[in-house]
Amino acid sequence: MGLIYAQLKLINSIDLGMLNRKLIKSHQLKSIEITALVDSGAYMMCINEDIQKVLQLDKIGSQKGELANGDVIELPVVGPVEVIFENRSTSCRALVLPGDTEPLLGAIPMEDLDVVLFPKEQKMVVNPESPLIAKKKLK
Repeated sequence: MGLIYAQLKLINSIDLGMLNRKLIKSHQLKSIEITALVDSGAYMMCINEDIQKVLQLDKIGSQKGELANGDVIELPVVGPVEVIFENRSTSCRALVLPGDTEPLLGAIPMEDLDVVLFPKEQKMVVNPESPLIAKKKLK
């Protein structure tokens, strides 16, 4: 088994709301397409400082995060950010990792996107049981 990567589009959710209200034009929408490591062991969406510079997301607070090497560092929490994968989208907060660190798609946005991981094939796909629209368990 190897690593799974996903092609995502990220949009500043505040901009998206302003666009829907016709307060800004579509060319003013801050967005970026990225390749993120799909990490079911991470809880949150994690972007890096380079992505944050493009999206200009509002800082909401900070949290401590444990890195792969065991170091614990304090990281800014920003958002909201719209995460789009194929025909799915969700809005969430994101941790900002230092520099150009690899972005991560964590378990919380994955759950909301209603996606399925196929580790053997090294891919993430829209849930085949609900291909047209995300399905949530409400029990």
